[in-house]
Amino acid sequence: MTDPQQTPPSDAPAPSLHIDSDWKAQAEAERARLAEKEAALQARAAEAGSDKLPPAEFRSLIGLLASQAVMGLGTMADEKGRVVVDLEGSKFAIDLLQVLADKTKGNLTPEEAGELDEVLRELKMRMAAIVRMVAEQMSRAPGSVAMSPGGMPSAAAPSAAPASSAASKLIIP
Repeated sequence: MTDPQQTPPSDAPAPSLHIDSDWKAQAEAERARLAEKEAALQARAAEAGSDKLPPAEFRSLIGLLASQAVMGLGTMADEKGRVVVDLEGSKFAIDLLQVLADKTKGNLTPEEAGELDEVLRELKMRMAAIVRMVAEQMSRAPGSVAMSPGGMPSAAAPSAAPASSAASKLIIP
């Protein structure tokens, strides 16, 4: 067996690297092809642009209102990591979706009507679940939920105000 750490005898020829012009041309062509591909990807990304708004269509309107409702149902957290629940804001967004459904009835495609109905059903179920959870939390530990009647979250606000008070936001640690 030969030892890979062994050095070749001094009379053996030193290994040499042979680069032919074909290899150089292939490498250069590959580099140009990759640069062209990268430029095309960058052009497509710039064309799509993260700064561009989605198309103004019915689905976008549903998505916008639904995301506002969902954010108020506890998907937001404040800077301290506590859950922020804005029941009034969520109810308003859900009510707007219901108005949209009522006013556009008969004028939507079956897909649009189905999507709107499904979004409304899901949001109403989530709203009912969050209202129950907030009520349970407040009945178990009244001091654990901070409320501010002015609509601004406040960790120091007393929790004496009822959960159904107008313009209230809850912060749940």
